[in-house]
Amino acid sequence: MITRLSLMRAAPLGVLLGLTALAQAQAVDRPEVPEPIKAPAGEHVVLRALASGAQVYVCGRASDGKPQWTLKAPQAELWDEKRVVIGRHYAGPAWRHNDGSEVTGKAVARVESPDADSIPWLLVVATGHAGQGVFAGVTSIQRIHTKGGQPPPAATCDPKKGKEARIPYTADYYFFAPVER
Repeated sequence: MITRLSLMRAAPLGVLLGLTALAQAQAVDRPEVPEPIKAPAGEHVVLRALASGAQVYVCGRASDGKPQWTLKAPQAELWDEKRVVIGRHYAGPAWRHNDGSEVTGKAVARVESPDADSIPWLLVVATGHAGQGVFAGVTSIQRIHTKGGQPPPAATCDPKKGKEARIPYTADYYFFAPVER
């Protein structure tokens, strides 16, 4: 006999499996992007997320000794199409989904954003995974449709003060995995 307690214990697992299946079942088309940042042909989109947060820069010195803002890390929430927070993006670069899965990566290609005041568009390849869920099989990530996030002007950087700057940005992230055969 199924008791109320056993149903309550099974509910979190059922919710997790349902969310994972929903995310994998969403049919998201590949975005139109410049050739250098196209995901490999044998991959399909498993998730599209909007990131909203900040690019965090630290003030230091460039190799020539001049003041320079350098990216420390992104700090952003990931949102689905219904404006529900589904995860976060942070240093690594890394993305963690609310289902517990995580992917880290390395940028392999970039193109300038059509908006000169915005950070570049990227193609990132996965270099590591943790957990089971939506991000477990991700092999490529695109960052496109960026708004904001550029570092402050170098003239505002005083390396003696060790300042940080949080510059707001948004972007669309497309997560790709191999097409199952």
